[in-house]
Amino acid sequence: MKLLRVGAKGAERPAVLDGEGRLRDLSGVLSGADIDGRFFDDGGLDRVRTALDAGDLPVLDAEGLRTGAPVARPGKVVCVGLNYRDHAAESGADLPAEPVVFMKASNTVVGPFDEVLIPRKSQKTDWEVELAVVIGKTARYLESHEAALDVIAGYTIANDVSEREFQLERGGQWDKGKSCETFNPLGPWLVTADEVPDPQALGLRLWVNGELRQNGDTKEMIFGVAEIVRYLSWFMVLEPGDVVNTGTPAGVALGMPDHPYLREGDVVELEIDGLGRQRQTVGQA
Repeated sequence: MKLLRVGAKGAERPAVLDGEGRLRDLSGVLSGADIDGRFFDDGGLDRVRTALDAGDLPVLDAEGLRTGAPVARPGKVVCVGLNYRDHAAESGADLPAEPVVFMKASNTVVGPFDEVLIPRKSQKTDWEVELAVVIGKTARYLESHEAALDVIAGYTIANDVSEREFQLERGGQWDKGKSCETFNPLGPWLVTADEVPDPQALGLRLWVNGELRQNGDTKEMIFGVAEIVRYLSWFMVLEPGDVVNTGTPAGVALGMPDHPYLREGDVVELEIDGLGRQRQTVGQA
């Protein structure tokens, strides 16, 4: 299934795409609830699947409606850095022996077509196309990759926008270069795990002003999706609705000789095989 949320910010309506690509309204099935942690914890995916199969969902006219992030109010956004060999090389970093973990503020999450804002006093705002994992079950101390894959509700696209000066030149940890407002466009869909048989076989691409900047494949991850989720569960409890960004391939501005960081008016487009496409215009905070 492909789940999404449409409508004005803060008033999104949950929906699902049917087999013919029509948008179906989930408001009645969810009784005012949203696609969030409680939805996953209370068997929301099964209820939606049953209603969709029964043909009980009304068609929703999405003409002119904004697309929001497919997950509302994630409890946390956990990220893995330097997780592609080519990206580690372009960053001048050694390959990590264990996943490099950092957090993004959950309120960085915006819709896939929303504006990305360059922070005030920023000169080094960068892009990163990433496969994002959405957690569907509570996960703690997972012992195997099979157990890790079992807690995944589905997958979506994240743009892990980063301010490199704040991240790398201002001391402390990476979080302050990762948690500026609008720094995690998510979506357009949450594609359920059953429709992504191999998360390590997905091409991912990003363009800036029509020029291809990133062109990678999740098979090049240093730590695969299952290992990332298993590993994280030994350091924190992963809860339904949490989002995990799994790293980016080479092609970011930081790694280019001329460092073409984002400027107001730039247009960023990104896609992952089977997960849809995003497009953001860059503005100024």
